[in-house]
Amino acid sequence: MPINLKYCIAFLVLFLLTTCSKVPDHILPEKKMQEVIIDMHLAESIISSDYKRYNNDSIKKVLFNSVFTKHGISQADYDSSLVWYARNLDIYLQVYDRAKIEIENEIKDLGDVQAKAAPSSNQDSIDVWPRRSSVELTPKALFNGVVFDISPDVSYSSGSSFVLGMKVWGLKEGSSYYPEVRISANQGDTIITTNQTIKKDGYQEIILKTLATKQVKQVYGYIRLDNADSTYYKVYLDSINLMKYNYGRDVSTSVPKDTLTTQ
Repeated sequence: MPINLKYCIAFLVLFLLTTCSKVPDHILPEKKMQEVIIDMHLAESIISSDYKRYNNDSIKKVLFNSVFTKHGISQADYDSSLVWYARNLDIYLQVYDRAKIEIENEIKDLGDVQAKAAPSSNQDSIDVWPRRSSVELTPKALFNGVVFDISPDVSYSSGSSFVLGMKVWGLKEGSSYYPEVRISANQGDTIITTNQTIKKDGYQEIILKTLATKQVKQVYGYIRLDNADSTYYKVYLDSINLMKYNYGRDVSTSVPKDTLTTQ
């Protein structure tokens, strides 16, 4: 094959590879974006697990800037890339799914990192919420919510009740998706679970009553908002607390209808 023809074929292949690229030159490539998403998720997890240390925006910014420095990009590079990927959701979802799989694999390899559990004291009326007291639900988040898992050193007393309270604002009427809350209590061979959807702003409470005959070994659950609906901007949760009350305390007139008991 003549040398000139070889050069022409090589140039044509390079040209086709360049022109078929999905992402513009000034936007983070898919692989790079995937790596940044993973590290940003790690940074958010660090903040969640040590909310007392990362209790203001300036400290959080230092942590996020360390991610940008690691990848040799700026905040502006990241923000502009997020905007582009938001306009090209089919590509973003592919990147997101790959990042999610890699994160899940890393969690399986390393084990879940959890903040120190709330107090195991059996005194009445104590706040056992182990995470930071405020959460932003935004379409840009990798996991749009917060997960909690409380396993006290000494089991909570039999029949304990748990009340998850929070202030909510930013919800829109007619939205396709609303924040979902789940609280579960492990009482040995029995799991008590309550689910609730938050559909309006203001102070909200979700109540879980456990069986009076068994101690509570673990309390866990989540607050999350499905990202499938990107029409909302942000939903704010503030003053989050999870109050534990001993058996006999009247925390509500009845158990919520969506409370389930499984054995």
